[in-house]
Amino acid sequence: MRWIYMLAGLFMTALGIVGAFLPLLPTTPFLLVAVWCFSRSSPRLEQWLLNHRTLGPPLTNWRREGAISARAKTMAVSLIVASYGFFWYRTQPSPLLAIIVGLVLAGSATFILTRPLPKG
Repeated sequence: MRWIYMLAGLFMTALGIVGAFLPLLPTTPFLLVAVWCFSRSSPRLEQWLLNHRTLGPPLTNWRREGAISARAKTMAVSLIVASYGFFWYRTQPSPLLAIIVGLVLAGSATFILTRPLPKG
């Protein structure tokens, strides 16, 4: 099982890094899963992710407090709004599809906005 967790962690890390550059692909959820997988397979890679200069602070905040920084909230909600606008413009969806996608994205934004800010 250790190798399965290791491979899943590496795959999730790769998806998270790609997500940093593609607006529709999230970064942090993939990295949270990667940290979880590494906690079961490689403490060294788990610590590498948690101590990473760029990737580590959001993961540590989430793990410690379930918190999301104000900057990350602003970026995430802005990208959600932009993604919906892009979706609307490019696909000209039916009203039902537009409502369904809008509700899913609004639910995601609500979840993000209701998380606490990190202490300290």
